Amino acid sequence: MKVLMVLTSHDQMGDTGHKTGFWLEEFASPYYAFVDAGIDVTLASPAGGQPPVDPNSDAEDAQTDATRRFKQDTEARKALANTLKLDAVSSADYDAIFYPGGHGPLWDLAEDPVSINLLETAAGSDKVIGAVCHAPGVFRHVKGADGESIVKGRRVTGFTNSEEAGVQLTDVVPFLVEDMLKENGADFGRTDDWGSHVEIDGKLITGQNPASSEAAAKAVVQAIKG
Repeated sequence: MKVLMVLTSHDQMGDTGHKTGFWLEEFASPYYAFVDAGIDVTLASPAGGQPPVDPNSDAEDAQTDATRRFKQDTEARKALANTLKLDAVSSADYDAIFYPGGHGPLWDLAEDPVSINLLETAAGSDKVIGAVCHAPGVFRHVKGADGESIVKGRRVTGFTNSEEAGVQLTDVVPFLVEDMLKENGADFGRTDDWGSHVEIDGKLITGQNPASSEAAAKAVVQAIKG
């Protein structure tokens, strides 16, 4: 069994001068959920190489068992430093594709034709697709075989408007994940801010926020194993 994890290459928070990237917990928890289930994990990003880590996710108060494990894991750190270029991978080679969040994907992966094509191909081949927190933003322009949004009429979740307001970035991000999903016809589900919440709609699996990353990944494992 194989999972492709797709990470952002974008490191600028709009024009604020602040750095962003992927959220460390949302990579580390799913990564170990997959590895511990005996799944082979491949990492990719638009630019290849080391993807940018959101500095806020590397702060001491953001650490979890999974992030601490990652920092002691030489092999995993080497894999992250050498992600494949996204245009060098094919969804046909994987059982599932999983997108960790962080604000970065809103700028690059949501608009990236390679990522959009990867997701459309995966969906057309009935692959398992997972995304957590801001990463459901990558579905913004993804269409199904019927030409409609991949999320239309489906139960999904993602970083909520109130959570974005809570981190005071509502006016910085290029779009709000919750609003975009609803505008594309999704049946948006959520729990309280910062609580763990996962939506499973067939082979489309989404998590609301960092607290949802492990549960979302475990749901992906279950979906792969049937």
